[in-house]
Amino acid sequence: MTEPAVPEITLSTCASIADIPERDWQRLAGCNNPFLRHEFYQALELSGCTCTETGWTPSHLVFRANGRICGLAPAYLKSHSMGEYVFDFSWAEAYQRYSLPYYPKLLIAVPFTPSQGPRLLLSDELRAQLTPDLLDTLLTNLTEQLGAHSWHLLFPNTADQALLQHEDELHRIGCQFHWHDHGYRGFEGFLAALTSRKRKSIRKERRQVAEQGIRFQRFHGRDISDQVLSAFYVFYQATYLKRGRPPYLNKAFFEQLRETMPEHLHLIMAVRDGQLIAGALFLASDTTLYGRYWGCLEEYNHLHFETCYYQGIELALSLGLKHFDAGAQGEHKLVRGFEPTITHSWHGILHPGFREAIQSFTHEEAEHVISYFNDAQSALPFRQQDQD
Repeated sequence: MTEPAVPEITLSTCASIADIPERDWQRLAGCNNPFLRHEFYQALELSGCTCTETGWTPSHLVFRANGRICGLAPAYLKSHSMGEYVFDFSWAEAYQRYSLPYYPKLLIAVPFTPSQGPRLLLSDELRAQLTPDLLDTLLTNLTEQLGAHSWHLLFPNTADQALLQHEDELHRIGCQFHWHDHGYRGFEGFLAALTSRKRKSIRKERRQVAEQGIRFQRFHGRDISDQVLSAFYVFYQATYLKRGRPPYLNKAFFEQLRETMPEHLHLIMAVRDGQLIAGALFLASDTTLYGRYWGCLEEYNHLHFETCYYQGIELALSLGLKHFDAGAQGEHKLVRGFEPTITHSWHGILHPGFREAIQSFTHEEAEHVISYFNDAQSALPFRQQDQD
């Protein structure tokens, strides 16, 4: 009996999300995760946020088996390392010291979004056939064809991590802080799970925000008016301009999200004396609330913590979401009930000498991250069962 032929798997790129049929993208990515929606990448490209001029040349991966699309991944040729949240600036500087080019590099990631999730959007058949060796060969060959010097896959989920376990790839880990609903049934239930000292500290912070005459309004999807969205964008811009650089995203991007992905969009605005003074924009999947974009023009005591974290927790609870990912960084989240979470990235460095040097760095870095993670675990503010 003749065994069925193994299909030939090829990997190529598309220069625009518009060149990938939406039905194929949706078939492989689904519609639940806002950062995997075809419309999300369309908004980035139509608004001009991801283009060659911004250093984000769309080069989305397309896997085919016998000519049929069976896998996709958001990807970009990058001419810099901004907006990635897995920092390799020192690697680029080392290349420069030896007069070697580090850019362009092939980045497989959601732009400006340090959130763990699926990156390789593969059919079940392809995932069953794809091995770490084959994926390594496909990615390395494609990187060389594109004239890039390395490839980088950021914040993959567990299923993708299993396909990236290849000896030639460098594995990096990081630590973020996420909030989880452990059956709290409301914000007071969450506070009750904390130690008395931390519970009192959060209540004091929230009280001080209210004593400044600040209240909050929620807006959802297409209910976000042009006036409110414009005010939010001014606040969002200010976050970047205070650091001396322009924002990654423009107003057209947010307008496009409101038009094409309204069900995912939530906006919390702070109001004082009838004026909008700050705002935070959230995206929601069917399981997770993502806090991503925040800003204000004037500083108020504890306003950032209230708007981005406490209001975010209340929003997650009201939506019945068990997980709140409030973004990168932030030891300050730990004392407010956000738990340490290990994140992952994989890096294919083509230059053998630099691959060996960077591998030594990632091993040493991982030891520090694990130590930091363990220290953070022991510092969580939750009370023991027999304590108040």
